[in-house]
Amino acid sequence: MSALRPTDGMMTRSVTLGLGGNLGNPPATMARALRLLDADIAIRVAAVSRLYRTPPWGKTDQDWFYNCCVLVETSLEPRAILEVCLEIERQLKRKRQERWGPRLIDIDVLTYGDMAVDEEGLSIPHPYMHERAFVLVPLQEIAADLIIQGRSVSRWAQDSDAAGIEPVSSDGEWWRDDDAV
Repeated sequence: MSALRPTDGMMTRSVTLGLGGNLGNPPATMARALRLLDADIAIRVAAVSRLYRTPPWGKTDQDWFYNCCVLVETSLEPRAILEVCLEIERQLKRKRQERWGPRLIDIDVLTYGDMAVDEEGLSIPHPYMHERAFVLVPLQEIAADLIIQGRSVSRWAQDSDAAGIEPVSSDGEWWRDDDAV
């Protein structure tokens, strides 16, 4: 899938991604997105959090979301990994209509190694991830010691308002089996 340029073919970076959705069958859509990521020759899914059901954030008059986080290893540059994520969203029929509104799938690049990026359409680390329990709760399962703005993900998660966030899978293998979601 990825015709986008790898960094050098040998260098691998750890990247964290956040996935979510609240339209259609979000667990099945997210599982498909994870399988598409893992099928890319320049990306390897290394760890996936449990799947969580979460209250809507920002725009609260909509259905609850499903969220998870994933750790991938990649040789792609930051812009290229973003483009792969956006292409997967397009393949899965994501339509961008309303900020914080309902969506079939959303794939956010949260971190890219310890790199900071601030470009048009790409900010890494994700500028609001430390404020959002729906990101922090699953992220702490796969990257508890990751440092964001001087604090570990586990510390940010500990201090976040996780009211209503509940796991709906027993482990991070939920995405591998179509019958599990």
